[in-house]
Amino acid sequence: MLTFKMPDIDRVSSLMRDVAETEILPYFRDLANAGIREKNGPADLVTLADEAAERVLTPQLAALLPGSTVLGEEAASADPRLLERVKGDAPVWIIDPVDGTHNFAHGKPLFAVIVALVCRGETLAGWIYDPNNGRLATAVKGEGAWLDGKRARVAPPVPVDRMAAALSPRNCTEEISLKVQEGSKGVGQYFYLASAAQEYLRLLDGSLHATMYHRLMPWDHAAGVLMHAEAGGYAAMLNGTPYNPSVTGGGLMMAPDEASWWALHRHIFGTDTRFD
Repeated sequence: MLTFKMPDIDRVSSLMRDVAETEILPYFRDLANAGIREKNGPADLVTLADEAAERVLTPQLAALLPGSTVLGEEAASADPRLLERVKGDAPVWIIDPVDGTHNFAHGKPLFAVIVALVCRGETLAGWIYDPNNGRLATAVKGEGAWLDGKRARVAPPVPVDRMAAALSPRNCTEEISLKVQEGSKGVGQYFYLASAAQEYLRLLDGSLHATMYHRLMPWDHAAGVLMHAEAGGYAAMLNGTPYNPSVTGGGLMMAPDEASWWALHRHIFGTDTRFD
């Protein structure tokens, strides 16, 4: 049972729109070299837009829910101990100010803002906003998922050879990466957008059947996994256990239902063996 009142869903959406308009879009395709830095390598970037958006969202979200804390991607990059907030008793706002920063930094319109509200390791609400086309997805646990004002539903199950899937071979062991690359050849349509938010939006509009991830930072997946479940989808870690936003290792796979999940798992990995 919640010990606090859920914040207004539309208010959070409005904050995200405002911040995207004032702190993110002005930098899009207008970043000098000094506005882009590497964090942990050339594929892991941060821009002035990431930092500005998180700096503005942090106090505004905290003010909506007295007693809450905030976990932003950029703050956690500077101080990884902040990740422990996901496990605490206080509600925590989790912010990915620009999901798909690599795309953003290279002028590709495949990025979005993600916010999740988590308490005691459970995701209670989530928001994804794509400022390029105004697409907005929201979900509240037990109340369904919504995309652009309409109830979201995952795509109907189809055989693996008809699935559209985003199956990332990055950030995992060499063995798993090779299996994913080989297994993707038998999937109906295979692509990788380099933005979990963009892939979650496609799961919600039914244009994507399945996704797989191996770097499970809560700002990338807490909101999306909740939305997918509330839209009728099935998700599990590659070892068969449920996803939890406090888990950052292992692999995560999404599909329209459990039978489809196992069909894709068998196709890629060969057996029903569950592993980390």
